[in-house]
Amino acid sequence: MSGLITTLSWIFYYKALKRGDVATVSLIDKGSVAVAILLAWLLLKETITLRIIIGAVLIVSGLLVMVKKP
Repeated sequence: MSGLITTLSWIFYYKALKRGDVATVSLIDKGSVAVAILLAWLLLKETITLRIIIGAVLIVSGLLVMVKKP
């Protein structure tokens, strides 16, 4: 199941690159890590440590910096 989902993920990623702006697609791709952390906490009741929170904040901060256009 994991292999199938990973394959579909890559297929959709490359289709998105063909249709959309590379910068936008990469932002969505990198933001998926923070979403996965949130979903793991909400759905799977995973323990969220301070280290994970700091990592998620850094990811989101980096995404916000990338979104800002001069």
